[in-house]
Amino acid sequence: MRRGASPFNIVSVALGLAFLYLPITILVIYSFNASRLVTVWGGWSLAWYRELLNDAALLQAAWISLRVAAFSATAATILGTLAAVALVRLGPFRGRLLFSGMVYAPLVMPEVITGLSLLLLFVALNVDRGFWTITIAHTTLTMCFVTVIVQSRLIGFDRSLEEAARDLGANSFTTFRLVTLPLIMPGIFGGAMLAFALSIDDFVISNFNSGTTVTFPLYIFGAAQRGIPVEVNAVATILFSATLIVMGLTVIQQRRAERMSAMRPQQEGE
Repeated sequence: MRRGASPFNIVSVALGLAFLYLPITILVIYSFNASRLVTVWGGWSLAWYRELLNDAALLQAAWISLRVAAFSATAATILGTLAAVALVRLGPFRGRLLFSGMVYAPLVMPEVITGLSLLLLFVALNVDRGFWTITIAHTTLTMCFVTVIVQSRLIGFDRSLEEAARDLGANSFTTFRLVTLPLIMPGIFGGAMLAFALSIDDFVISNFNSGTTVTFPLYIFGAAQRGIPVEVNAVATILFSATLIVMGLTVIQQRRAERMSAMRPQQEGE
């Protein structure tokens, strides 16, 4: 028997996967529960998916979270990519240490500190808290994750491809747009997906900077004080299914790109 397939390793992996995915599996199963009580099984039913269409408050909270995640992930992706390019390509410029420290600070700073500091900033500027303050706060949180992912992609980048483009007459902007950007796009896309997921999931920072705006995590927290509505299981199942679909499409696209990259040298050799 191979060492990597020992019973101990198999059991360890099985327990780890069960710890991670068993709660999600239970949630998905109970989203088809006919009982009005979340923890009591009453048979299979699609009733709560139909009821979901009539729960205006829950749908509104989910829609706000999706919009906040879309705007903040877009902003974080653009700013994080530019920050990664600056850190990798500009060399030891003046203020680099301060700049990198400010970019990476949210990675190690507790969310409660980030949320409180942004709250004090918005109060000092007399800004009404709501949709856009949540979006700005989420952008601040997620930009550092995009920067780290794109920076790792740039560090392993083959600079000879850019040099070849410059030798053929392309300027710096054209080289970045046609050579660099497509090759680091998997890292940018991965950072964007991570930023989107972190934004939808965030509660602490949203709670400090939401004002009267209620996101999906805030709605669930408020509903839990009275008893979690069964429709929440249906919404969570839909979001989880959408995430699996996006992940599956991403994996398929990456494998297709790898196959095309492997086939290109063979075609050039022929």
